Amino acid sequence: MQHAISWFEIPTTDINRAQKFYEAIFSITMVPMDLPNIKMRMFPLDDMMTQVGGALVDSGGFHKASATDGPLVYLNGNPDVQIILDRVEAAGGKIMLPKTEISPEYGFMAVIYDTEGNRIGLHSIPQ
Repeated sequence: MQHAISWFEIPTTDINRAQKFYEAIFSITMVPMDLPNIKMRMFPLDDMMTQVGGALVDSGGFHKASATDGPLVYLNGNPDVQIILDRVEAAGGKIMLPKTEISPEYGFMAVIYDTEGNRIGLHSIPQ
């Protein structure tokens, strides 16, 4: 097992707003993938076989955005979570927990609220 996580889905209530938020804070372009009953915006990957993938999802209620319930997913904040935190409020989100050192070898973490009301972790490892 290369990664503990192979895929994640972040619930949305407004997929276009969520896409704009994540593209703004990570400086990326998300990839649309709409199925008959679900709308998705995929986080870009270089190699689907070796990297963890994920998407924003609007499933019409199957997924539920939450600031307090359910799993907490940590997204890659390398090279420094502070770079991403500096973009969060301008993009419409909020900082729940500022950049915090876990340990010298495990790096830093932070937690934000996205525009959909989800709490999302960020993690970076010193280079």
